[in-house]
Amino acid sequence: MTRVAAIDCGTNSIRLLVADVDLAAGTLVDLDRRQEVVRLGQGVDRTGRIAPEALERTLDATRRYAQRCEELGAATVRFVATSASRDAENRADFVAGVHAAIGVEPEVVAGTEEAQLSFRGATGVVAAHHPGPYLVVDLGGGSTELVLGVDAPEAAWSMDVGCVRLTERHLRADPPTPDEVAAATADVRAALDEAARVVPLGRAVTLVGLAGSVTTVTAHALGLATYLPSRIDGAQLTVEQTLAACDDLLHRSREQRAALGFMHPGRVDVIGAGALVWGEVVRRVRDEVAAAGGTLTGTVTSEHDILDGIAWSAAERFVG
Repeated sequence: MTRVAAIDCGTNSIRLLVADVDLAAGTLVDLDRRQEVVRLGQGVDRTGRIAPEALERTLDATRRYAQRCEELGAATVRFVATSASRDAENRADFVAGVHAAIGVEPEVVAGTEEAQLSFRGATGVVAAHHPGPYLVVDLGGGSTELVLGVDAPEAAWSMDVGCVRLTERHLRADPPTPDEVAAATADVRAALDEAARVVPLGRAVTLVGLAGSVTTVTAHALGLATYLPSRIDGAQLTVEQTLAACDDLLHRSREQRAALGFMHPGRVDVIGAGALVWGEVVRRVRDEVAAAGGTLTGTVTSEHDILDGIAWSAAERFVG
């Protein structure tokens, strides 16, 4: 048994998992799993740089996570950073700040590795209940990863569309205008055209959605009064349920979204874009599967994602 800490620093949020991992038994037991919305990617799509205030929010959270890792006695820490830090000209400032805050070097991973970690984290649980091939979709703030496989990734692609990036680029009105929605939709469809040249979407048997935008859409589709991970994790929705929830969240005002009991305050302004991306992915996969002679019956939501994949990899590195 190895006690590890995994940190996933994305465009919208930074998350921590401290867990006991038994590689021989193939088990991962949570001790602490938490997140803070820090919006590291604020303005990165427009300026190419991490804003000073966004960096400070992220480093403040990192220092709190460092204290928690020490309290729980984590033997090793792996800190993975994704889209915003990958795209930023001043990512050296981010790397130095994180190292000072927690004592480990943050790894700014490529989209392909991000996809592989997400696939491992999700399928470790989903594979016991659903058939492959699995198409795992990790919908983040700055990018969306698609990875197809059964026991391991066979094809993967990272799209530069995410809930923060699309909100800043297109969805400025409240609620978004039809023209804004059309422009954002065109971006996502162009990105999916590119992804489909690498990832054979029509081979998917089980479509698995990960991360905050997808889990929030799922909470809405389930009609939850509060955010309940135990209800959301493993939830199966029909394609129609998923698309209806996506469309509804997209067209609500921010005030109406904020009134939903399951909605994280830091997600109110970007969930419309997240729902738009997830809806377009589901539509495209449904159509590709149909073209290949199959039927996509629905979607599966997983609370196990890249954070779990980071934890597994941290344990493997520590054991050697």
